[in-house]
Parts: sequence; C-alpha cells; structure tokens
Amino acid sequence: MGWPDSATYAEREAEYLAEENHTLDEVLHELEEKPEKSLVLDTTGSVIYAGNHLLMRLRRQMTIVYLAATEQERQLLIERYLNDPKPVLWRGAFQAKSGETPRETVRRCYPALIEARRRSYEALAHCTLQVGELRKTLDAEQFLEKVRKQMK
Repeated sequence: MGWPDSATYAEREAEYLAEENHTLDEVLHELEEKPEKSLVLDTTGSVIYAGNHLLMRLRRQMTIVYLAATEQERQLLIERYLNDPKPVLWRGAFQAKSGETPRETVRRCYPALIEARRRSYEALAHCTLQVGELRKTLDAEQFLEKVRKQMK
C-alpha cells in the first residue's frame, strides 16, 4: 500500500478494504446458505473496518475470539512494526503534525491505532484469550475448551 503519506496510499487502502469486504461477504454468504458448515476464519487486523453490517453478520455466523496481548506484547508489536513496517490500514489515524517527518508521525500515531483497534476487537469478540495462554495450549481441542469455558 505504501507509506501512509504517499499520494496513492488512500486509493490503495480503499481498494484493499473493498477486496477484504468482498471476500468476507462471500464467506458469510456461504455460511448463511450452509449453516451446517464448519469453518475457522483467521481474519486480518483490518477486519474491524468492514462496517457494522458485515461485522454483525460475522458475529452472528461465527464465534469471534479476540487474542489479547499484554502491554509488553503490544509494545513488542509496535517496535517490530516501527523497525520493519508492513502494510496497514490507517483509516485516518495517520495525522502528521507541523514539522514532523512521516517516520515520526508513524511512531506517534501507530500506538494509538493499535489501542483503538484493541478496543474495537474486544467489543466485537464473544470471548477473549490471552496470547500467552495460547503459547501453553498444545492442540486445537485445548483451545476450543478455553473458548467453551468463556462462552458459558
């Protein structure tokens, strides 16, 4: 997508989100047509920008598990991104201040973006599991048992 201050970023971001929404709509349509179908869907972090209609359909069709990171794990995520940026949807969160370089803006704005997403993921999820807990989980059945316990 490029750096968030590039001339083509907004267009590329919109194209990416449109494709992601289209794909999510297709998956949800198939689940709605075949409710007996079983599926594990690992979404991207930007799924939160899919819009309320798609997100509520997702929530009705699937059990949404939010994988929560500790403050230390989030800080590591932020540092990794700052050292080796990957494509990310900023959705307006990249707001440069006067005299600030794009890199400085990213360093200032990225933690706020991650925090806003965290709150949105928590609100959308049916249950939350800690990332550290998952490192102890040995197999899919143990993972599902943790989800089932929270859903009761």
